[in-house]
Amino acid sequence: MSELTIVPARPDQVPVIMGFIRALAIYENAEDQVEATEEDIQQALFGEDATTHGVICFMGDQPVGFAIYFFNFSTWTGKRGIYLEDLFVDPEYRGHGAGKALLQYLAKLALDKDCRRFEWSVLDWNTPSIAFYESLGARPMSEWIGYRVDGEALERLAQGV
Repeated sequence: MSELTIVPARPDQVPVIMGFIRALAIYENAEDQVEATEEDIQQALFGEDATTHGVICFMGDQPVGFAIYFFNFSTWTGKRGIYLEDLFVDPEYRGHGAGKALLQYLAKLALDKDCRRFEWSVLDWNTPSIAFYESLGARPMSEWIGYRVDGEALERLAQGV
């Protein structure tokens, strides 16, 4: 088995990132919901006002997984945190430590950046991921309910309707 390495994503790796995004969407039975284009990802990660970041995990020369994250803020702690938007490891390479390595990389980054929290969400049916996260010491925040406003509801809210 080749050694795992994790590196910050580069602009020329946007097609690789899009491949992982599509593969994640297929895994989550949501392929039809992917609207992002390579241009969108390019702008989000590497544009002038980019606040989102990505890392890619390699096994040897082969990209096997990725993570997309951004910094958030807690008024309770008065410090930043890291929010993991997406993490995906190619099914062919699961079981070799890539997922754990990606989470460790981001946990170390959180500590290096004086963050107090490292958070993410997982679909309630994704029992393999839930078991994996809990094996690392993560715990569900069951007292919180996530909310989202998008599409027409977002437009109505913005217009005060």
